[in-house]
Amino acid sequence: MIGVLGALATVLSAAAQVQPFPPSFRTEQIETNGTTIHVRVGGAGPAVVLLHGYGETGDMWAPMAEDLARDHTVVVPDLRGLGLSSKPITGYDKKTQAGDVAGVLDAPKIDRADLVTHDIGNMVGYAFAIQYPERTKRFVLIDAPVPGVGPWEEVLKNPLLWHFRFGGPDMERLVAGRERIYLDRFWNEFSATPSRFTEASRVHYAKLYALPGAMHAGFAQFAAFDQDALDNKRFIATKGKLTMPVLAIGGEKSFGPTMATIMRFAASDVTEGVVPDSGHWIMEENPKATIAIVSDFLTSK
Repeated sequence: MIGVLGALATVLSAAAQVQPFPPSFRTEQIETNGTTIHVRVGGAGPAVVLLHGYGETGDMWAPMAEDLARDHTVVVPDLRGLGLSSKPITGYDKKTQAGDVAGVLDAPKIDRADLVTHDIGNMVGYAFAIQYPERTKRFVLIDAPVPGVGPWEEVLKNPLLWHFRFGGPDMERLVAGRERIYLDRFWNEFSATPSRFTEASRVHYAKLYALPGAMHAGFAQFAAFDQDALDNKRFIATKGKLTMPVLAIGGEKSFGPTMATIMRFAASDVTEGVVPDSGHWIMEENPKATIAIVSDFLTSK
């Protein structure tokens, strides 16, 4: 009986883990731009950078990283303040975080890369692409608007986005020790099928967001949106639209084709993509389709 229970515990433990990155990937702590960024690197070939969003970390990209690593050098950071990156008090405007990405690429001497981004990663990716167009080959944005771009003010009126204005020290105290309760709200409300955001993933990310300073950093990402909107309007006025190929993807039951509509305000070469049978959490809800759409774009343009 003890042997059976032990075996069952091993199986349950394995089931409670999110998909790991392939063992060929290495992890690094890259000091840059006044912070330290946790980065996973693997594969060989042209570089591609994968940027995550809120409620997750770079761990979300493991299935896509494994696929792309067959013919790409894949670089997967945790954003400033999130995951296993350091958690400074300031620097959460996306223009500053674009400098983090530049530093991550400078470390291995990568001059140019494709960008694949999700949620807040879209916002950091846009700030990088508009400031470093010579370093951005192609840009894939997935299921989140960019502050100041297109119908941003209308997007802010959506009651589902209440968390954009939720933050500050009182809110940090309210969620301290209750990170899982807070995050479940997003994982459930923004999913087409909440059960596809598995219990293993929820446990994993809740632990990471319970690390000291992580919730402060998360709130700070949202608190910077007003500054991000001002910065992005200034970028568009002075630099014009992005000219590299852009793929704007929405979950079928989330932003859908609206992603492409939004990005045409900020980019001149936009292709529309929709992940079928998915809400916002594309890598949990339909990773196979997401990987196929992204891979096809990166190899066809």
